[in-house]
Amino acid sequence: MSDNQNITDFSNFDEDNRQVTLVDDQGNEELYEVLFTFDSEDFNRSYVLLIPADAAEDEETDIYPFAYTPNENGDATDGELQPIEDDAEWDMVQGVLDVFLNDENLNN
Repeated sequence: MSDNQNITDFSNFDEDNRQVTLVDDQGNEELYEVLFTFDSEDFNRSYVLLIPADAAEDEETDIYPFAYTPNENGDATDGELQPIEDDAEWDMVQGVLDVFLNDENLNN
């Protein structure tokens, strides 16, 4: 897959540098951790994949992907998140996630 450029695994980052607070339509806040980020040359966007911060390591959990606009430091933790709405973009993100989850060099 030529599109999974610059995958950054956040598992070794300290807690402050990997947490994001999302606010839903009712104003409820929920804390998430950044699983990893990557850039796509094909879509000319950056992506972040989040998991709930309270998820146990040994339990199955949902993963929430977003496109994001990095802040001035290039960080995903306080940049603007955008939903992924294009089917081809969803397929690409799923492919990168599959590589991340199955590649021992990326996910130790």
